[in-house]
Amino acid sequence: MKANKLFLTAAAITLSTLILGACGSGTKESSGSSGKDEITFMFRGGEDEKKAYSAAIKKFEEAEDVKVKIISTDADQYATKLQAAISGGNLPDVFYIEQGNLMPYVDNGVLLDITDEIEKSDFDLSNVWEYGVNSYRYDGEKVGSGALYGLPKDVGPFALGYNKQMFEDAGIELPDKDTPYTWNEFIKVSQELTKDTDGDGNLNQWATGFNVNWSLQAFAWSNGGDWINEDKTKVTVDTPEFAESLQFFADIQNKYKLTPSISDAQTLDTYQRWMNGEIAFFPVGPWDMSTYGGLDFEYDLIPWPAGSTGKSATYIGSLGIGVSSKTKSPEKAVKLVEYLSASEEGQQQLVDAQIQIPNLIDMAEKWASETDKVPNNKEEFLQIVQDYGRSMPAATTYNAEWYDEFFINIQTVLDGDQTAADYVKEVQPRMQEKLDEAIQQQEAAK
Repeated sequence: MKANKLFLTAAAITLSTLILGACGSGTKESSGSSGKDEITFMFRGGEDEKKAYSAAIKKFEEAEDVKVKIISTDADQYATKLQAAISGGNLPDVFYIEQGNLMPYVDNGVLLDITDEIEKSDFDLSNVWEYGVNSYRYDGEKVGSGALYGLPKDVGPFALGYNKQMFEDAGIELPDKDTPYTWNEFIKVSQELTKDTDGDGNLNQWATGFNVNWSLQAFAWSNGGDWINEDKTKVTVDTPEFAESLQFFADIQNKYKLTPSISDAQTLDTYQRWMNGEIAFFPVGPWDMSTYGGLDFEYDLIPWPAGSTGKSATYIGSLGIGVSSKTKSPEKAVKLVEYLSASEEGQQQLVDAQIQIPNLIDMAEKWASETDKVPNNKEEFLQIVQDYGRSMPAATTYNAEWYDEFFINIQTVLDGDQTAADYVKEVQPRMQEKLDEAIQQQEAAK
């Protein structure tokens, strides 16, 4: 899976850069040859997303009598280019917000409070996913309450996909879409699916291809473990529940041999092997639907395997759309945010492009009930958003450095050279030190 299609966990910006940007930023109101006001919109995405936004914004321009200058970047360049725009005092009027950047952006005057404009609008905010809306509320202490500094571009539930054709060829009963496998059941089924189908003595079909950065969360949370406590002040990886989940994740490859080996992965990565029909289980986000619609096999969605809690867990991400505090056209800029996030017309363009689930709840429920396109069980995406999805551990802390520290030396566990219990005991103090620094940064910003 291409991690840059997800939100960037290491999007922290230094306070000095933010303050410089906040003091110098501001997009002057301008007019093109047509005499219309012009606002700028910066976003990241692939070709499907660019086409969808171009179509949506064209309709917005006609309705609002405004010109929108689009600045698009590839996903892996966005954070760098936005930081440069902040530093250079050339921030676009409207732009994507990473969840983890909301607090420092607000504290340093980068984002406009759009609460009043949204409350005066005639659209129904209660029809937008609560998780998405609350991801861009900030009261000066924590995310989730207080003023609105953006609206969701999307919500990104991270489901588990499976290759239906592989199950049918092996004569294995298809997974239950409502009841997750236990870990033991998952291993048993996975062992049946990992095989040499050519008879040459070499494995060419595997059960899994999970990336630790994006898949460990499902195993840790479903087993009662977590990276951080509820009030976001203490790192909590050094627990039996967390260590057990990390060890289980490593054992999938080292003990049970259900994942392509390091040499296999060097030949062809697991994303490509999933695309080629060589892997049975693989994570799927809504952003994958346009690409996966062209697979040579049918795939569908199921809950992630459940650990000791008996309940499936996974993460749900989001991107926001915010407005520069220095914009000279705040009314038009907020209208664009509202249009892209919460208008039926704008949402339909993005949904038709198969790059996200609808932000509007009633639209999403209708969309999920349609089974003419894969995956058939799109309802799984909605259940994650409504019921059991969680924010990434660093999504609501002041920066992600403490969380990133966990993954820097994780390979020793994945390779079987260190036990999970030893690793979490070793890494927790380093993570706590960086979390303490993040908390101090937040206090200093106030």
